[in-house]
Amino acid sequence: MTYSTDAEFIHPSILNADFLEIGSELDRISAADSVHVDIMDGHFVPNLSFGVDMVSQIVRHGPIPVDAHLMIEDADRNAPAYAEAGADSVTFHLEAASAPIRLARELRAKSTRAGVALRPATPVDSLLDVIGEFDMLLIMTVEPGFGGQSFLESMLPKIRRARKAISASHLEVSIQVDGGVNRETIERCSEAGANVFVAGSAIYRAQDAAEEIGTLRSLASGHGHGN
Repeated sequence: MTYSTDAEFIHPSILNADFLEIGSELDRISAADSVHVDIMDGHFVPNLSFGVDMVSQIVRHGPIPVDAHLMIEDADRNAPAYAEAGADSVTFHLEAASAPIRLARELRAKSTRAGVALRPATPVDSLLDVIGEFDMLLIMTVEPGFGGQSFLESMLPKIRRARKAISASHLEVSIQVDGGVNRETIERCSEAGANVFVAGSAIYRAQDAAEEIGTLRSLASGHGHGN
């Protein structure tokens, strides 16, 4: 159920894609490991984006798995629908779930990876005792729901604390980072302990998306994941 923590995974965010040409935009990133789909409800975050129907369409088109990031309220009630829509991985925010462990088990029972996400201001420490209940921890490196923000260097110690605890418990839990990930920041994230990287504009604004995916993967793999 988990990604190997000994490898690096690149998940382009389609928020930066041309939605009128979504089929060809997905084909452009076929060299990636998953496509990162941000679901925003206009409540948990101010912006509004895709829903279950869009996830179903992307799953049907392929060519790579869907990594759904739910920036929505009432995750306990709403998240399972994205697993049923065919998402390979469903990540909900800890701040939006009243029973996160129960929800993670429900998602896993639907043969979907269960991820838990933290806003920058949410401490990771209280989650570490139960981190084995999840397949992935998403540490936001910008405030969720707002584009064009710069990478928060202050999140690197948070990544290190999480990786140290996961390694000490001999768990295979991935750490994903999302926000401001590019050639300049991906190496620091990998060194701190992240192994799954969401990149939006860095990939979709590149002349050759496949080449940029390869470059980012190489930069990340040049650093062992911190302990």
